[in-house]
Amino acid sequence: MTAAPALSPEPVHQTLTSWYQQAARELPWRREDCSPWGVLVSETMLQQTPVSRVLPRWEEWMRRWPEPVDTAGAPLAELLTVWDRLGYPRRALRLQQAAQAIVEFHDGEVPQTADQLRALPGVGEYTAAAVACFAFGQPEVVVDTNIRRVHARIFSGQALPGKTFTAEQRRLARDVFPNPEADGGQLACTWNIAAMELGALICTARSPACSECPAAQLCAWRIAGSPPPTEEQKTRGQSWAGTDRQVRGAIMAALRTGGAPEREELLSDLQLPAADLDQRRRCLESLVADGLAEELQGRVALPGAHPSC
Repeated sequence: MTAAPALSPEPVHQTLTSWYQQAARELPWRREDCSPWGVLVSETMLQQTPVSRVLPRWEEWMRRWPEPVDTAGAPLAELLTVWDRLGYPRRALRLQQAAQAIVEFHDGEVPQTADQLRALPGVGEYTAAAVACFAFGQPEVVVDTNIRRVHARIFSGQALPGKTFTAEQRRLARDVFPNPEADGGQLACTWNIAAMELGALICTARSPACSECPAAQLCAWRIAGSPPPTEEQKTRGQSWAGTDRQVRGAIMAALRTGGAPEREELLSDLQLPAADLDQRRRCLESLVADGLAEELQGRVALPGAHPSC
């Protein structure tokens, strides 16, 4: 259970935001000249994906489709090719659908409020709050995996927050959030990104660098002796080999090379010894159902890339 903060959050706010001003990574979507669309693209790409993999894909995407209208009208096959190996390619499809909605309902401009953003296709609670905050300075409570971990350790004395974003954790995030009406919400927005950066760089899940943490003297978990996670707090990652995600990714990688191979030839050529033919067929069918591939006359291609289209 997530306990209420044992200390006033104000000293933590001051400590982490001051640290962030000195330690923040220079990322292109954080620059002042980055458009709200660039922020939305980055937040979509960064879901369950490390910054190192996102950077080149984001830069290529923004070079080719710098505005929502560009993405809205781009061939889906090209979007999926630039998406490359970021994983979860449905995000590219949802990003195009969001761009189309922005063009249709918002005159091509990314909406500014979390409620308006949440109404876009594929935009969830986190992404809506993050874009409202980081692109428009709206003091929304932003909570990702890194922030949850920072909250759990500093305020609740827990090693890990667990897999589920619980109602108690949601209340804790609101309780420790800076006053959104103070200083135009600037502190609140900086707090979000500072806590996120601390979780990404120092307060990591497996090997936290507590000796480098600016909030070490304030951290309830460190003060308690850094107790190990309970069974309830632990998360167990799924093995990659042999999963449907691996098979779907291999099929998408093959389709991105171009052409329209025959269905059975495509499936048999995949270098996946742990995946039998039934699994390969099922994964291909799921990609077609998701709109990420199409099959015409026994041949498979990215959407719109089939020679007969």
